Amino acid sequence: MTIVNQAKKKQKIKVLLVEDSPTVTSSIKTYFSRLNDIEIIGCAGTVDDALEIMQRRYPDVILLDLIMPGADGFCMLEQFHKNGGNIPNIIVLSAIGEEEIIKRALAYGAKYYMVKPVKNEVLHQRILDLYDLGEQIFTSSSPEIAKTKSIDEKITSIFLAIGIPAHIKGYQFLREAIKMVVDQPDTINYITKALYPGIASRFDTSASKVERAIRHAIEVAWTRGKVENMNSIFGYNIYSKLEKPTNGEFIALVADKLIMEKGA
Repeated sequence: MTIVNQAKKKQKIKVLLVEDSPTVTSSIKTYFSRLNDIEIIGCAGTVDDALEIMQRRYPDVILLDLIMPGADGFCMLEQFHKNGGNIPNIIVLSAIGEEEIIKRALAYGAKYYMVKPVKNEVLHQRILDLYDLGEQIFTSSSPEIAKTKSIDEKITSIFLAIGIPAHIKGYQFLREAIKMVVDQPDTINYITKALYPGIASRFDTSASKVERAIRHAIEVAWTRGKVENMNSIFGYNIYSKLEKPTNGEFIALVADKLIMEKGA
């Protein structure tokens, strides 16, 4: 994988991983070791270890888990927030999805808050987004990643345009639902029997929680009043501010657009 706009960031982006799970650490290290634009400069299982590494190395980005032995991730965020100055970009990776926790992390300076499990290719994209390096060229050796990335990018663009924030759970569930329908269009006809349960099994939650989180994500978008952006994306007036689509209608609408673009 190579980056189109190397003028913006000529050297590799240096990343410090602060994570106490050996499984997560191994997965991220293995994935990023194959890339040409990211360098993992250190891995720390505690905040104290992370701060010690930072004294010797100077990361551009910190991938920070919140729940760790000893001092938690918030201790690190609070210290950075208190001291100010030139600090690395911070992306929180956490299994905690409570909105108050997310708001607190973002208030302390985290650039992104990503609820686990997080796909490594999506994490890679968020790091690139920090440096406005979103456009990428994929080599022929990774056609499957390129295809998935393209769909993720398109969904992300739509969500950003209509005001669905990335830190809420419904964002991930809604994105997964759209991708499932793109891959298997008939799934939309079995939204309660197949779609919600399928997403729930991937994220280790319940179908009812998936449904409520997706509903919340759509309502947030309409509350933010960016419905005109949605109408602009699809080329015609579909909804007004007083007309919110059902979960199935929204998923089908976005999926249909992506399916048509894929077949063009």
